[in-house]
Amino acid sequence: MTTVDKSPMTQEDYLSQAVTLSEALPYMQRYAGETVVIKYGGHAMGDPELAKLFAKDIVLLKQVGINPVVVHGGGPQIGNMLKRLEVETNFIDGLRVTDQATIDVAEMVLSGSINKSIVANINEAGGFAVGLSGKDGSLIRAKKLHRTKKDPESNIEKVLDLGFVGEPDVVTPHILDVFLDSDIIPVVAPIGVGPNGETYNINADTAAGAIASAIDAKRLLMLTDIAGVLDGDKNLIQEMNALEARDMIADGTINGGMIPKIETCLSAVEPKDEVPGVNAAVIMDGRVPHAVLLEIFTEHGAGTMIRSVE
Repeated sequence: MTTVDKSPMTQEDYLSQAVTLSEALPYMQRYAGETVVIKYGGHAMGDPELAKLFAKDIVLLKQVGINPVVVHGGGPQIGNMLKRLEVETNFIDGLRVTDQATIDVAEMVLSGSINKSIVANINEAGGFAVGLSGKDGSLIRAKKLHRTKKDPESNIEKVLDLGFVGEPDVVTPHILDVFLDSDIIPVVAPIGVGPNGETYNINADTAAGAIASAIDAKRLLMLTDIAGVLDGDKNLIQEMNALEARDMIADGTINGGMIPKIETCLSAVEPKDEVPGVNAAVIMDGRVPHAVLLEIFTEHGAGTMIRSVE
């Protein structure tokens, strides 16, 4: 559990706070009126103290004129609930098969307990948060996610049926537009609605990226359990463009679970269909207290920033 130093503050501490606020002014001006989409999950969401700090940071963003949109995950919590309810879970190549019983639990956990806990934390911190899922206002119209696997013997691609696992097809942000013009902070669970009204569980990273693109966000912040993207010598890369990111995937520097996160960022920042794309996406360490504030209000930032090719 993260511990927070609660020792009495000195005059020097107060002076340091004042200097920090003064130095943050140009960044507040830069982001005033802009929208920032924050994918919230991992250790930052599981640690109660970090969760409280995160809520305060989100309220602060809104207070200084920035429009935060929180999109959260909840994979471990879904897994725990499935075990408690003794719902059998099957996996294909490490991917959970989401049948009707599983999607019912996933929606209950994501749109229910997790979503409302985040909303409560933000409201307790002095904000005015409202919980949504991608089904509300048809925010996320989803389609079935299709994955394939090559048979090593026949070399034939086989389609994997993961059940009610989806991906965004169309994001209709009208309901978010209403909130962004008010003092309301939207908190979105990554549940989408299919063409026939069926419910789909969507990867939270993917949902956050799609929402960020649809609402022309200034930033997409992806809170993770790592410092950011590391080079071949395990040093943090503070900034890269889309071409550099793709080269690092090709040469294996970026690998494993980092690849889909990078691809989500690339999809968000790269222009398409006359839509300019998100200004920048950042993969950042959510284990660091006040990571969101460090990224937005300081020159150094708190992770790896990814931009489109200039």
